[in-house]
Amino acid sequence: MIDRIIEFSARNRAIVFILVGVAVLAGLSSMRRLPLDAIPDLSDTQVIVYSRWDRSPDIVEDQVTYPIVTAMLGAPKVKDVRGFSDFGFSYVYIVFEEGTDIYWARSRTMEYLSGVLPRLPQGVRTELGPDATGVGWVFQYALVDTTGQHSLADLRSYQDWYLRYYLKSVPGVAEVAPLGGFVRQYQVQVDPNRLRTFNLPISAVLDAVRAGNNDVGGRLVEMAGAEYMVRGRGYAKSTSDIGDIVLTRNANGVPVRVRDVGQVTLGPDLRRGVADLDGRGDTVAGIIVMRQGENALDVIERVKAKLRELGPTLPPGVTVVTAYDRSELILRSIDNLTHTLIEELVIVSLIILIFLWHIPSALIPIVTIPVAVIIAFIPMQMLGVTSNIMSLGGIAIAVGAMVDAAIVVVEQTHKKLEIWDRTGRKEDYHRVVVDAVKEVGAPSFFALLVIAVSFLPVLTLEAQEGRLFKPLAYTKNFSMIIAAVLAITLDPAMRLLFTHMNPFTFRPAWLARVANAVLVGRIHSEESHPISRILIRVYEPICAWSLRWKWAVIGGALALVVATVPVYQRLGSEFMPPLDEGSLLYMPSTLPGISVAEAQRLLQTQDRIIMQFPEVERVLGKAGRAETSTDPAPFSMMETVITLKPHDQWRHVDTWYSSWAPEWLKPPLRRLTSDRLSTDALVQEMNDALKLPGTSNAWTMPIKARTDMLTTGIRTPVGIKIYGSDIKEIERIGTQIESVLPAVPGTRSAFAERTSGGYFVDFKWKRDELARYGLSIDDAQMVVMSAVGGDTVTTTVEGRERYAVNVRYFRDYRSDIDRLRRVVIPTMDGRMQVPVSQVADVQLVSGPSMLRDENGMLNGYVYVDVAGRDIGSYVAEAKRAVASQVSLPAGYSLVWSGQHEAMQRVRERLAVVLPVTLFLVLMLLYLNTRSFAKTLIIVLAVPFSAIGAIWLLAALGYNMSIGVWVGLIALMGVDAETAVFMLLYLDLSYDEAKREGRLRSLVDLQRAVLHGAVKRIRPKFMTVATMFVGLVPIMWSAGAGADVMKRIAAPMIGGIFTSFLLELVVYPAIYQIWKWHFGLKQELAAGQIPMVGETT
Repeated sequence: MIDRIIEFSARNRAIVFILVGVAVLAGLSSMRRLPLDAIPDLSDTQVIVYSRWDRSPDIVEDQVTYPIVTAMLGAPKVKDVRGFSDFGFSYVYIVFEEGTDIYWARSRTMEYLSGVLPRLPQGVRTELGPDATGVGWVFQYALVDTTGQHSLADLRSYQDWYLRYYLKSVPGVAEVAPLGGFVRQYQVQVDPNRLRTFNLPISAVLDAVRAGNNDVGGRLVEMAGAEYMVRGRGYAKSTSDIGDIVLTRNANGVPVRVRDVGQVTLGPDLRRGVADLDGRGDTVAGIIVMRQGENALDVIERVKAKLRELGPTLPPGVTVVTAYDRSELILRSIDNLTHTLIEELVIVSLIILIFLWHIPSALIPIVTIPVAVIIAFIPMQMLGVTSNIMSLGGIAIAVGAMVDAAIVVVEQTHKKLEIWDRTGRKEDYHRVVVDAVKEVGAPSFFALLVIAVSFLPVLTLEAQEGRLFKPLAYTKNFSMIIAAVLAITLDPAMRLLFTHMNPFTFRPAWLARVANAVLVGRIHSEESHPISRILIRVYEPICAWSLRWKWAVIGGALALVVATVPVYQRLGSEFMPPLDEGSLLYMPSTLPGISVAEAQRLLQTQDRIIMQFPEVERVLGKAGRAETSTDPAPFSMMETVITLKPHDQWRHVDTWYSSWAPEWLKPPLRRLTSDRLSTDALVQEMNDALKLPGTSNAWTMPIKARTDMLTTGIRTPVGIKIYGSDIKEIERIGTQIESVLPAVPGTRSAFAERTSGGYFVDFKWKRDELARYGLSIDDAQMVVMSAVGGDTVTTTVEGRERYAVNVRYFRDYRSDIDRLRRVVIPTMDGRMQVPVSQVADVQLVSGPSMLRDENGMLNGYVYVDVAGRDIGSYVAEAKRAVASQVSLPAGYSLVWSGQHEAMQRVRERLAVVLPVTLFLVLMLLYLNTRSFAKTLIIVLAVPFSAIGAIWLLAALGYNMSIGVWVGLIALMGVDAETAVFMLLYLDLSYDEAKREGRLRSLVDLQRAVLHGAVKRIRPKFMTVATMFVGLVPIMWSAGAGADVMKRIAAPMIGGIFTSFLLELVVYPAIYQIWKWHFGLKQELAAGQIPMVGETT
């Protein structure tokens, strides 16, 4: 089949060139249309059910959150349901199985929600959250007044009623979440003594205010031949309008207005979130939430374009300051990887030119690389894979291997043409070229296919790791498969086009010489090739020594493999390799019950400290929640986005070359060891400076934090979920764990949520006393809700703006426990007032400030931030410490979550994936070789490569992570390829010697093996050199995404190096033993041919 394809391509070169040209044009078109992002979207498909109801967390949990959670558990394809109950809010996060369409999930959620909505209490407002992903916060900004003429209320009104809607209309924006500032509210503060004077209950005020703010229509009237629409204009537009609302008339017929029983003012609404910019105090901010499936870079650019367009229309002196912009990370990541790809292409091309020493032949693999890369973008677009550091990284790690087949074909063609020239040029050289290509075409095709197939198991990864590395697996496999196809189609066509055996003789002579050098060239024999001479001179004595001391060589190789095992066991483990996002997320926690003013003061103090670091460019801090269902944070949980300056502007630190290296030498040395402060060191300095009383620090990065919180609910690298039925017992267990973990090395902070740390004023009604005054529970509760808590009874309409109207008692009548006891409840239609103390016990108690449940079970979290240690060993030691010092009551359980939960899942998956990978490689190798012995010899390259891979990981201080495992899986295919080529040349030499009758003894066999190994060292060395050098720029790279790619490239570089060295030394010895004991020896004995030198 492959031979026929090669023949067809050789005969129909024009068709091949046209088809490849069309594919290249389609690839360029796909490349331009592919969306750009920093990393793939790692979040699960989620739907948020968001409810508002001004009740305490326990009431919200019992009457809203729990019914919705239990209803959603029965929905199809639901993986997890997490509920959060805060004061006034309920959040239910429904996480669906991987691959579930977001809009199908939303429709199923609505279907199951329809059954529970009628059972929810009156007044609960329930809606679905935006159709956004967990990492949809792509852009954050703040409104800054440079003149001091605009209040925070003015800025918040502009944000809520103008800027917000302009930005929400931008394509791709799902929601604009406002944060900080003051929301205006009309506050009707009533004096209970005046109400008593007029015999009015507070409900009369509520009804009157509600009725006194309304516009109506009176249909149409006709006058003078025209029709007029009739309107009754009754909207209240000022405090005086509300104050003039009539409540009743006294005995003399004098109206009693709202202003007669209280005071109407314009003040701030209840605040559940505050923001701070650069430590300068309260600010108004906004968060752009991107719709799922959108191109992040395009959405951000459209938002920034809209802000530039709106610039002239902003209030005088107001500017929009960017606080977080993910497009900077996207552009840095893509730019960094693009430069790495260009470096790879240039270096690999130079290696090919130097080793082939023949420009026409070198042009073929040099052209093949960019052609294969460009065509690979076609299936990328068809599968919806975005251009990000992982998808482009798949191409980057494949570049070196893509040209291997072309190199082998070039070398074989040169060898056959050399023989053809030496034997008198008896046939057409075109036929010689085609036959040479066919001779190695099938093994070369299968070698590239092995690399592709060995990477297929990466596609079986699931959850975060699957979403991160599948794009890399797709693009690497696309590139390798396309390169394999080009090796048997484009390669033969170009080979015949560029191969010329007769030099040009036209004039001028210098031009003919140039044309001959570029278009004809000179094919060098191995003995005359400058590179080959050096390689043969070095390798021949080593190979001869290996064939003499076969068993010692094999034993030494096995010893190296065994010595690698303890090194592997000492490697640490982590889930994901770190991705430097260029910004930090500082997430301190404090005790619940903190007031708004205290939260703002603490937030500003933290931001001021952070801004003192010269590496920091911008700080946007948040305490509490933004007005979006995607943010359930309480005031006790703060989030500060720290935008860092470019790394070359960070503080200088001395390193090994600082004292002696000249300035021109330092840039390349910085690629090896940076002379700037590291991110870890900066975080440690910040953490030391931010050790404030009452706070527990945690450090991460924005995208990583959002992804982790969605996937596991935990925002730190390690978390512990405590499940049980009693919230106080959950808190007790959590605080006990919090006290145990600091003794475990590597613990930077440990914080257990104080799930029952909220403060409450409880009115416990005495039913007998209520009955004495003819009061129902509902009558009494109405006073608590309206007079004490304040009821939003209506909303003013002022053009585009809307403001709530709240009615409650004056602050002096509800400011402490004694005054609350003196609050009166009207009875007998307001003719009598009863103090609350007569019908209720009023107490200060503690209770849950926020309740969590997961899949219907109450739980509490312990957040653990780890530094200076790998996650795997830390969790193992922490588990032992907790198990020995914390005892759990019956019915309570612990689940270790965060990265550890993902690591467990990956470990279980790899236990299946790695054997499957090995099986696929074995099957493909057997299909190619049709020999179990050859297959087993080729597979020996795997343990040989493990030596270099593990030792290099240990030398670099890398932990075993999913990124490293992906590199090892990729290495398995590369090992097989290099081993296939090594065995191919040994077989070619053996078969040639056998055809020529030169195999009559063990010495003859040694000569044939030595010839196959040594005389073909150049193509073998070149195939490995292109792969090796193609990966070096990745290890050389620095910047966004480099750390992720280095974890993949490092095991490949180390493994390729030792695998190739051991293959050069060990394979000839193994091949000789196999061919002598299981082939040649028996054939010589059966033929009665005298055997010379039988002993081995």
